[in-house]
Amino acid sequence: MPGYYVENFGCRATQADGAALERQFEELGLSRSTSGQAAIVVLNTCTVTAAADQDARAAIRRIQRQNPQASIVVTGCYAQRAPEEISALKGVTHVIGNSHKHRLAEITLRGGTAVPLPGTFVPLRELAPRQRPPLAHPERSAGTDDQRPIFVSDIFAHTELLAAPVFDAANERTRPNLKIQDGCDNRCSFCVIPYVRGQSRSFGIDRIIHEVNTLVTAGYREVVLSGINLGRWGRDLPAGPASTHVGTAALGCPGERSSPALRTPDSGSRKPTFASLILTILSETSVEKLRISSVEPMDWTDELISLVASSPRIAKHAHVPMQSASDAVLRRMHRKYRPWHYREKIENIHAAMPTAAIGADVMVGFPGETDSEFQSTRRMIEDLPFTYLHVFTYSPRPGTPAANMPNQVPLHVARGRNRVLRELASAKKLEFLRSFIGKTVEAITLNAASHDSNGDFTEALTDNYLKLRLRGSHDPNHWLVARVEEVEAGALVGSYVGPELHLGGAALSALR
Repeated sequence: MPGYYVENFGCRATQADGAALERQFEELGLSRSTSGQAAIVVLNTCTVTAAADQDARAAIRRIQRQNPQASIVVTGCYAQRAPEEISALKGVTHVIGNSHKHRLAEITLRGGTAVPLPGTFVPLRELAPRQRPPLAHPERSAGTDDQRPIFVSDIFAHTELLAAPVFDAANERTRPNLKIQDGCDNRCSFCVIPYVRGQSRSFGIDRIIHEVNTLVTAGYREVVLSGINLGRWGRDLPAGPASTHVGTAALGCPGERSSPALRTPDSGSRKPTFASLILTILSETSVEKLRISSVEPMDWTDELISLVASSPRIAKHAHVPMQSASDAVLRRMHRKYRPWHYREKIENIHAAMPTAAIGADVMVGFPGETDSEFQSTRRMIEDLPFTYLHVFTYSPRPGTPAANMPNQVPLHVARGRNRVLRELASAKKLEFLRSFIGKTVEAITLNAASHDSNGDFTEALTDNYLKLRLRGSHDPNHWLVARVEEVEAGALVGSYVGPELHLGGAALSALR
């Protein structure tokens, strides 16, 4: 059987989809190649910005040039959004949208012939009517010399959720990402993601517990939970019996006898919540550390904040998308919170976890953004205890309301604002790093030791999401305690103190 290679672009969710695609090919007997020289090359694309589209097109040209005999299969969000645009590119053999990604390997190996798919699929409606014609067929267009087979249908008609744990090759056997939710029911005016990933859908608790336990059995020490709109996990699932209590063992050391700690209603049933899922994972698995990826501000409930703050088994890390601190801009973005709501959430998180990493996504150059509105964002970032930022320059996405808004901000102005916020974020991160000099931190070792002019060191990541250069040679995939001695090149530098015993704050404070 031919070999395959999957190249992923974009977010953790896309990487999780790519891992599931690899499972599909392996179940059909194909072997994984380590490069784009495979017989089948799958490009799993992103479309969140124009630059993401450009990266995908560049990859198609590169693969076609370096491996002209390969079958190039383009899937993912860009394929869902603009299938005809991609199918016209030289070298592309199949375009398979997110709607059909759950059967990508089967479709690919059948050579692009029509494959009966279960259920009723509604034809994909145009996202940008003047930019591309409707599909000739709800599942694929006719195969011609310049039009390759297309498998795309209305993503909102689908209930499948595709995901598998993602293993970073650089950090094997340490920090897999597990996608547990896909899609989004929000309609932010700048965002194309709901139209290419569909409605919010969640993995059931049993499936998640099985995946986490499988990872723990395989030797993984930290699991990162991710999703497109992670905090909305469970809202599409049926209500179930309410739990009477979750014991302290769930919050602290795996294997301890449980005693009542947190209570939920004793009778009736309720919809599962993200916080209830976290409690269940802690109670029913022995995972040593859970890390939560991005959660929208309105989903950082008091219950979730308290839970993350109280359990040593949950990484002290909160990523809370902000986008803007201007009330007028947030309204034009159709975001569901106001600046004062956002400020309150960040202050509550910081009060509960003073040493937590707190990050945010921020967008500059949104249509109509005035200098005064930008300054509102800059001032709030300056005031709040952020430790890092992901700053994006607005990119119009075809089919979104914002793309047709008046007063588009000139690119040079937006880039200047981007630079201002990146410089501010760098200064805040450096201040945060320096605050740990002379203190101890929990960290997980990531890979084998390296050597530089200062001797051996081991790369590690702290519980609160800081890079650590640990002096000496240490085996990967171990939680330990290190004392920070200095800050160098955007990372902590420290020495080994002892093993991390997972006994909670009291035990760790004794080391400090």
